[in-house]
Amino acid sequence: MPLHRFFVPKGLYSPEDKTALSAVITRLYTSRPISLPAFYVVVLFIEIEPGNMIVGGDVSRRMVRIAVEHVARNFNSSDAQKRLFMSRYANALKPFTNDRGIDWEVQVTDCDRLLWNLNGMHPPESNTEEERIWKRENRAVSFEEMEAFKARL
Repeated sequence: MPLHRFFVPKGLYSPEDKTALSAVITRLYTSRPISLPAFYVVVLFIEIEPGNMIVGGDVSRRMVRIAVEHVARNFNSSDAQKRLFMSRYANALKPFTNDRGIDWEVQVTDCDRLLWNLNGMHPPESNTEEERIWKRENRAVSFEEMEAFKARL
């Protein structure tokens, strides 16, 4: 899953902003070239009380810190491809950050896919028939259900 944790000053984003921002991030991962199932994308907004976000020794009211964990897909790619993703990410967030005069920082961590389960199951390998079923169903599909889906095909 890509897990996105937004550490934000309390009240910086409205509920509508949070929904729109989550939708933009989800589209980034569900469209090509990544093409993940939508339910893999999790966005958390952790609101920080006033006075509890200190940047450079000063209290900040306009800083957003984003910590992203990639599990479903990792960057086993060139530096140029990694920077391309970061550029796409920055462009997706621009209406919620730069365009509003908000300072922001993001860091992406790749995690070991073997240490990831959904509903107690190891998710299907990337770009397989099983993953396509999970994507179509937009949920974790049990191995028993998977066999029934395959039998219908």
